[in-house]
Amino acid sequence: MKTSRRTFLKTVATSAGAGTLAYGLAPFAMAADPIKIGILMPGSKLDHGWMESAYNGIKRAEARYGSKVKISFIENVKFGDMEQVLVSLASKNDLVIGAAGQTQASVLKVAQRFPKVKFSIVGPTGTPTSNVAQYDVLQAQIGFIAGAVAAMSSKNGAVSYVGGAEIPAIVNTGKEFGNGARYVKPDIKYFETYTGDFDDVTKAKEATLAAIGQGADVHYNILNLGVRGMEQAARDKNTRMIGSYTNYCADKNPLYLAYTVSGIGFMLEYAIDQMVAGTWKPEYKPFGLAMGPQSAGIEVCGGMTPQMQAKVKEIQDALLAGKIKVRVG
Repeated sequence: MKTSRRTFLKTVATSAGAGTLAYGLAPFAMAADPIKIGILMPGSKLDHGWMESAYNGIKRAEARYGSKVKISFIENVKFGDMEQVLVSLASKNDLVIGAAGQTQASVLKVAQRFPKVKFSIVGPTGTPTSNVAQYDVLQAQIGFIAGAVAAMSSKNGAVSYVGGAEIPAIVNTGKEFGNGARYVKPDIKYFETYTGDFDDVTKAKEATLAAIGQGADVHYNILNLGVRGMEQAARDKNTRMIGSYTNYCADKNPLYLAYTVSGIGFMLEYAIDQMVAGTWKPEYKPFGLAMGPQSAGIEVCGGMTPQMQAKVKEIQDALLAGKIKVRVG
């Protein structure tokens, strides 16, 4: 079940009372109650990025478990509204999932008020508490690989990256994208920008146009709806992009030469799987390359050249072996 932020804020005052009444009238003879799971998504489920990956994970979990789970989610939640939304979700659910790193502070705060509810946070590095699990996407790993592919694909010898909020996970991904580009081409030009907003289309477009003006012809991002601005800039100036989070090569969008996989939906499924199996625990769990291709990887649309394939495998093996070390956090 999906709820928008606007609808939620209008109905939150009455929904708790209605839910209590419904439970009070429930018959004695009934099937086992489903596990109730509430998910906060800061952005749009149709952003073709992080949030859409999360939404796809929700749909897969619903298809897998059917009536065993009851999953609801609220999307497009601004930072200032997160605590209120989380309180409402925690009052109605067995597990609450913050589906992005920017939910971390609010989840940790609200979890203290609901010690019997389980909470999972998808995205950031963090220390688990008695009822909070934190799943680290390790974005910097795949950012490093994306930088290498971008450098090998660039005709101008210049690549760029646009991030949203200037928080550690997003900045670390940008830094490692640049490091990955320099790993294969030490003299590559690299331009890195943060818009301060994952969904600001105009700022993302301006940042990309500025990089294009300095020669960048392959672009990567950690954005939500802001990626639309990057697409506009790349389309206008005939440059290419590497997409984030999900492999959409099947769409045959000529703007995109490759897509990285950062399994946000896979991580949501992990939390739900643990709840259904009765094995959920408060833990810090790193995902990334070690968890397999559903968790992290890259797909070059149309296939890699043998040289590119060999280099990508070399980098992946070195990352897994710890021979290449990237930022964590």
